[in-house]
Amino acid sequence: MEASYRQLLKTGELKEKSGKARERLSCCYLCAHACRVNRLQGAKGICQVDESAQISGYGPHFGEESVLVGRGGSGTIFFTGCNLRCVFCQNWEISHLRKGDQISVEELAAIMLELEAGGCHNINLVTPTPYLPQILAALEIAARQGLNLPVVYNCGGYESPTALELLDGVVDIYMPDLKFGDDRQAFALTGAKNYFSAAKAAITEMHRQVGDLRLDTDGIAYRGLIVRHLVLPGNLAATEKIVRFLAEEISPHTYLNLMDQYYPAFRAEKFPPLNRRLHTHEYEAAVETAKAAGLYRFA
Repeated sequence: MEASYRQLLKTGELKEKSGKARERLSCCYLCAHACRVNRLQGAKGICQVDESAQISGYGPHFGEESVLVGRGGSGTIFFTGCNLRCVFCQNWEISHLRKGDQISVEELAAIMLELEAGGCHNINLVTPTPYLPQILAALEIAARQGLNLPVVYNCGGYESPTALELLDGVVDIYMPDLKFGDDRQAFALTGAKNYFSAAKAAITEMHRQVGDLRLDTDGIAYRGLIVRHLVLPGNLAATEKIVRFLAEEISPHTYLNLMDQYYPAFRAEKFPPLNRRLHTHEYEAAVETAKAAGLYRFA
């Protein structure tokens, strides 16, 4: 089965999209913050990323959703930095402190090919939004050398129409977080204005592009939408609004990973009830809420 971006490679559109993405770094609006800084001259916005690419690591990952992992693992590339400043971030050393190594576009392409050669089922780009130009450029190089794995866009949900326009026909599987169903709470805990509003628009566009999740005969995802939602203590994430939106405005067939692994990290101790772990009954209530909303495909 051919990955979506290979058709764009044949028509030259992949190279064109890469060029357009780089142009937008001069007044960056690749995410919903629309910082408008000139990253080509070294300026940095919320994400703290300039024009270079930086990763904290890569390799086959077996801790992702089962439909991505299979036997060979998900070919995960962890980018540093993030356009969200979550006070409870469990990967804060990577996302906030940007601990990692700078790499060239050619090296990024080589990593993609290495993951494919190692038997991974997909290229899983973690926190990719600030690096859209570099990713598209690397993808073109790798595709010319035979890369043919589905691309998973594993993002925080705070995307812009600009980024999604450039990704149409490139991404096979969108996997956004949908963190909050309340804009005020989201701003207080992530620094993102109008988070729920922006994420709803983004996920609507993602679903338009790729539709509901589709699996091959081995049960491995090759196209579609997966939504992640981390259940927070005290229902701070307003889970009921999120599952209702997905069921009623996206699709009752939406594949939802309702995550129960919250624990206090980073600055969470200063923001009760984020200073405690999730209670079992809180997660069970979230599951029942999802079922009541009409969702039935969730992990």
